[in-house]
Amino acid sequence: MYRKSTLENGIRVVTETMPEHRSISMGILIDAGPFDEGPEQSGLAHLVEHAVFCGTSSRSASQIARLMDEAGGHLGAFTARDFTCYSATVLDDYFTYALDLLGDILLNSIFPPDSLEREKTAILREIERTGDMPSERAHDLLKGFAWSDHSLGRSIAGRPDTVQLMTREDVIYYVHEHYSPDRIIVAAAGNVDHEDFVAQVRDAFWRMMGKSEPVAKASPVFKPGVVLENMPVSQVYFSLGIRACPYADPDRYGMHVLNNILGGGISSRLFRRVRENRGLVYHISSEYHAYRDDGMLVVEGCAAAENILQVLELVFDELWKLKSAKEPVDEEELWKAKMHIRGQHLISGENTNTRMNRLASQELYFGRYIPDEDILAQIDEIQTQKFQFLTDEVLQDAFSQTAVSVVGPEAPGHYQLLSIQRLFDDHRYICK
Repeated sequence: MYRKSTLENGIRVVTETMPEHRSISMGILIDAGPFDEGPEQSGLAHLVEHAVFCGTSSRSASQIARLMDEAGGHLGAFTARDFTCYSATVLDDYFTYALDLLGDILLNSIFPPDSLEREKTAILREIERTGDMPSERAHDLLKGFAWSDHSLGRSIAGRPDTVQLMTREDVIYYVHEHYSPDRIIVAAAGNVDHEDFVAQVRDAFWRMMGKSEPVAKASPVFKPGVVLENMPVSQVYFSLGIRACPYADPDRYGMHVLNNILGGGISSRLFRRVRENRGLVYHISSEYHAYRDDGMLVVEGCAAAENILQVLELVFDELWKLKSAKEPVDEEELWKAKMHIRGQHLISGENTNTRMNRLASQELYFGRYIPDEDILAQIDEIQTQKFQFLTDEVLQDAFSQTAVSVVGPEAPGHYQLLSIQRLFDDHRYICK
């Protein structure tokens, strides 16, 4: 059962009672993130997320870790492009204790200078690690190129030069400016009583007051094109992005179906044609990445250098077949995609952490709860004619609203920036 309350200071509390569970997952979602940073502050939101675990006025970092381990629970956090989230999953016996701990780190963190420097070093190692992983590098390169003038295009972890220059004062100012009650959603799912949980949240966060000042933000501009980066690896990794609708757009359900048919599973068109029929890749897939201000349909994979142009050609070809209805989606293929999405949604929903994250994100993006039956009904209503209309709309300007990043070894005889760019310009890929 879902319930929602708003505290006197503006904090929203949403819960879903799942009495058959012994666990409770709770999360503090803060409507603050990379979009609150300037280019010279890239990575500050992520550093803050690390820094709050460095100790409070009453608990050291080691005490925070030990206390959660003793409870047999999990305490964590992550920074997304649209928000920051702190969470804990514990047995219902310990939920008061875990909520008090979350309140303590968000209200009473002291950000010790020596601990902050260690976290900065850890983040620099994290950035280096991403640079050593060609698939992640291709993904970051794609978004950095396509959304080059917007926070959506910046690395969440930041750049080495910006991270190194961040100070304790930067962290304190960021928290003071952006961690305000009107930006906070507290969500819980599991064996939780709503009224009891609201009372506990009030006790943990009663000292948090004030409102954040709204800041005008520029809308993202999607830049099409190709970017190539050399790396000493044996395979060539690519990420191809097509501009798509944002998170809360009415067409979002259709986007999930389109993604599933294109590359969302082992029976998808891309996997069957490029992996199963041609054997040109080990892995290829697509995902729909949706944010508050924009979205992107992303196709990713890797191939031998001598095969990469052929793989990209096949991807473009599949996109055109969907757009032109050269190989239209029939009732059976559409039904299979909807059943796959339905199964994934319901299975993942048996996890309290997943349910908590859904509650919080729905409150953030929609300001309301969307029951599972409503989501599945919207997906089920997508019929072949409606799907083709959506596909036409999404892929209408696919070749003028597409960006590609390629990361691979120096192999001028197999692929070049000009060769990949030519795939955009060759009309036979959009006129077949």
